[in-house]
Amino acid sequence: MAKSANQKLRIIRLMDYLRRNTDENHTVSVAKITDYLDSIDISSERKTIYDDINLLRFYGEDIVLNRGKNGGYYCASHEFDLSEIKLLVDSVQSSKFIPEKKSIHLISKLEGLTNIYEASQLQRQVFVTNRVKSMRESVFNNVDYISAAINDDKAISYKYFTYDLKKSSVYKHGGSPYLVSPFALIMDDENYYLLGYDHEAGAMKHFRVDKMDRISITETPREGKKEFEKIDMSQYNVKIFGMYSGREEIVKIRFRNTLVGVVIDRFGKNITVVPDGEDHFTISVKAQISPQFYAWVFGFADDCEIISPESVRDEYLKQIKKTSKLYKKKG
Repeated sequence: MAKSANQKLRIIRLMDYLRRNTDENHTVSVAKITDYLDSIDISSERKTIYDDINLLRFYGEDIVLNRGKNGGYYCASHEFDLSEIKLLVDSVQSSKFIPEKKSIHLISKLEGLTNIYEASQLQRQVFVTNRVKSMRESVFNNVDYISAAINDDKAISYKYFTYDLKKSSVYKHGGSPYLVSPFALIMDDENYYLLGYDHEAGAMKHFRVDKMDRISITETPREGKKEFEKIDMSQYNVKIFGMYSGREEIVKIRFRNTLVGVVIDRFGKNITVVPDGEDHFTISVKAQISPQFYAWVFGFADDCEIISPESVRDEYLKQIKKTSKLYKKKG
């Protein structure tokens, strides 16, 4: 039998065909497999197909023979379950830092992890258009640079920007580049942040990865390792509100009982909940005091009250009065 140039790819093509085109409800016969291979210029015989399937099974492929009149072979399992791929798709399409074009590209790759029948179910749940998405593709390059710099123990240099009223990019720091030692990448409120040591300020800071521009890895060794070692990363996102840092305090807060689920969602199940009368409970938690912390508390209106320390309570009341005066002036 004359072999085509594709003949050596036969078993790989067979594996790909079964993975992409079969499941428990969609089986294929040996004759159909032979027809497929013939269509891509790979000759085969029934015995060859049986031998190849046995080899794939030995390799670990979960290929099952469904016996019966309309039976045939099918791939019974994949590396990822449909529910797992759906979870990944949901994460991609809901992430604000991933641009729309990149989201669609990534989701199409995720579809390749399952067969064509399950992939069609994924396609029906893809709703990327008109979502609030990052406009910058460079975020992925930035992540690569940051990860490489962490591995190489080097500082990075970049410009950092914000937007003006014309929606144009405006560089901060007078347009001069920042020199920062990167230590961790953090997801918060659907945004990607770099936690790094600012060499000029001599302090740990957060930077939005999608607002970093002209990033490069320097030859400067990383600084701030002792400062980073003081941070408990397992509790970091609990203390920080909206990536706004501030002085750290142990704050006692009183909530109405109906908010216990919200408190657990924010601080985790390890938080100690202390009953306070029939309708309320209190917690004591480490938090970094910032405008975003006060905004979080204010969102619960009279169902939430800062009990202590007195300095945090007073600062919160001053902020409320200041805001109230602003609205009275405008009224």
